[in-house]
Amino acid sequence: MQAIGHSMGRGATAAAMALMLLVGGGAALGESCTTQSAMTATVRDALAAAGRGLAEKVQAGDASAVRAMTVPEYAKDFRAIENAVAATSAKVKDARLVVEQVYLLEASDLKLGADGSAPEAQFLCSLNQTIAEAEFTIPTLPPGRYGFAIVEAHGATPWRLSFLMRQEEGPWLMTGFYPKPMTAAGHDGLWYWTQARVMAKDKERWNAWLYYLQAESLLNPANFIQSSHLEKLKLEESAATPPAASEGVSATAPLVVRGTDGAEYHFTGIGTDDSLAKDKLDVAARLKVDAIGDPAAARKRNESAMAALLAAYPEMRKGFHGVWIFAEAPGQNPLATEHAMNEIP
Repeated sequence: MQAIGHSMGRGATAAAMALMLLVGGGAALGESCTTQSAMTATVRDALAAAGRGLAEKVQAGDASAVRAMTVPEYAKDFRAIENAVAATSAKVKDARLVVEQVYLLEASDLKLGADGSAPEAQFLCSLNQTIAEAEFTIPTLPPGRYGFAIVEAHGATPWRLSFLMRQEEGPWLMTGFYPKPMTAAGHDGLWYWTQARVMAKDKERWNAWLYYLQAESLLNPANFIQSSHLEKLKLEESAATPPAASEGVSATAPLVVRGTDGAEYHFTGIGTDDSLAKDKLDVAARLKVDAIGDPAAARKRNESAMAALLAAYPEMRKGFHGVWIFAEAPGQNPLATEHAMNEIP
């Protein structure tokens, strides 16, 4: 579930910059898109009001009211959205809400598949009568008239509440909710992008790659949106990617690091974490193990994995506050360990 809102007449922001042209992709023009500057005032105001109304209900933690403003197929199985509303409400409780951007996505002529399945829909949206465009590629979208609203919540930690909505005989009802923080460790996506460029220039490829990933996460309102701004970021990210992560870091392509004692550590994921609210991010790595085992021994194994990771890639000590290791074994709860860099030998 998700939507996006817009601040009428506001200057360029990180969110607006993120929604610029996706160049050269060759994507076919799918369904029609109207940006807010090209909408009638009636449609623009209705979308903005619906987005803001949903954001206000989320801010109040009123899941029942959000459910009442949700399309029936999602309202009937609402637990995941209810949990997201509760978690997000705590983050934006005292924030000032600003509708930042709205889009009208016309998909009434979409055709269902022979088996009744909904198709993938593509929308190319020209921005402000320029060559700049935002592209929406939304999978399994039933025919209908949709709106996307981005609402920014400006508080101690700013958040972006994005909503995908469908018009149901007049009212706009939510079909998607995508809450995301706009900062991490006190910095926004453009800051991380700038720092990543400096790190890449200094040949700190792991630091640069992880900072590029953080920048992308903060700048993109939803994973089905693409733009030239984000495409440029991804091209820089790709150029900076360390060889050991050229195919990503996953269960099928683990990052293997050997410790000083000869033990091998298989990392199935690596990223960033700012849950400790420090002035720098932590590195967060998922460690594949056969079994968690004794908690004390498992924590020691996690600490050895941290040391091995930093011995292999010492530049991380400069770019991050510390390291999280999440040991994961089939059928067991992960065991997490975190240490600051100065606590890791």
